[in-house]
Amino acid sequence: MTVHSNHLKSRCDLANARSRITSGIFSDILSIQDVMDFVHISESQIDEYCLLASEIRDHGKGNVITFSPKVFIPLTRLCRDFCGYCTFRQDPSEADELYLSPEQVLEVVNKAQALGCTEALFTLGERPELRYREAMDWLKTHGYDTTIEYLVDMCRLVSFSTSLIPHVNPGTMSYREMSQLRPHSGSMGIMLESISENLHVTGGPHEFAPSKRPSVRIKTTKIAGELNIPFTSGILIGIGESRSDRIEALFALHDIHKNYGNIQEVIIQNFRTKDNIPMRDSPDAESLELRWTIATARIILGSQANIQVPPNLNSEDYDTYISAGINDWGGVSPLTIDYVNPESPWPKLSELNRRTSKMGFNLVPRLPIYPEYFMDTDRYTDVNIKRKLLELSDDQGYVKGGIQAYVDPK
Repeated sequence: MTVHSNHLKSRCDLANARSRITSGIFSDILSIQDVMDFVHISESQIDEYCLLASEIRDHGKGNVITFSPKVFIPLTRLCRDFCGYCTFRQDPSEADELYLSPEQVLEVVNKAQALGCTEALFTLGERPELRYREAMDWLKTHGYDTTIEYLVDMCRLVSFSTSLIPHVNPGTMSYREMSQLRPHSGSMGIMLESISENLHVTGGPHEFAPSKRPSVRIKTTKIAGELNIPFTSGILIGIGESRSDRIEALFALHDIHKNYGNIQEVIIQNFRTKDNIPMRDSPDAESLELRWTIATARIILGSQANIQVPPNLNSEDYDTYISAGINDWGGVSPLTIDYVNPESPWPKLSELNRRTSKMGFNLVPRLPIYPEYFMDTDRYTDVNIKRKLLELSDDQGYVKGGIQAYVDPK
């Protein structure tokens, strides 16, 4: 990762910060005003700041770092939005197929099942039928009114035909749509990305992306809470936001979780520049800023939160982010590429295990739903999803067979 030196000149009183956090380290005592002091953390202070965050993580998560063995299913790459950093979306003229067929979905999922994958990640563009007649015609021809209706059927197909559990990222969703998906999808997600309205101004990365408005993404996240859906969210750093913007976004997620309890993981994702995007002249997010953001997320969200950094976006130094407070690597596929970041291959699971172990942590495969959301509760899962989770998991709620099933299969 590119490292730049344009960090803030002023310093934070870390001794005072440590005393305030440590005195109530595992209770909800920090306000947004408290955390705003941490925007002044300097490069010389970052190691101490990350140590504090790691201590909080260790109390809640111990020495376990998880990942989800997954298959990536790009159901459609058509999208109504245009984001300044995206290479995933395609116009109809660029796409080999407008939508994957049921046969294509099952083919890749069956291959993934043979490799021990437990998560079927459906990622797709936001409501392409609202922009493209071709998408609407395809859906009508196949008996659907919307892309999400088709997604519901594909989740049902995977859930009942294979051992994998769907996790879906279709963009903003309504109460009705999420209710339809819930029986067939173990978990869902939408990145908040940022709370900053400045990203929507002329020339900003979200100028032509109406679904990236913070209000509509927060609304989707709250609906997931109302429906008791295990939910993934997160922020994207390095796209023009400030440290203060990140703090506000993390507190927005903190407040939703405080009210509903269903945000099972928060992703801290760093921008990586690419040649074929409008933001191609923007630099990669700084390593220093990623470390600061991870540590800040841990301090805001607390010891029990699941905080994730994608290792494929940080191939040179991803293991160092364990020291900033993460406890999860997210989905890693032994079969499919990361279609959102195709230039960044997943690490081999043997290498991920080696580098995680070198940091003093145990790498453990998990299901798309974290143990605390199904082991001793029926609140967050449909009965059929719960049955599959119990069949796939050990007595701690992790994937049966552990990491050895992936790095040393018999």
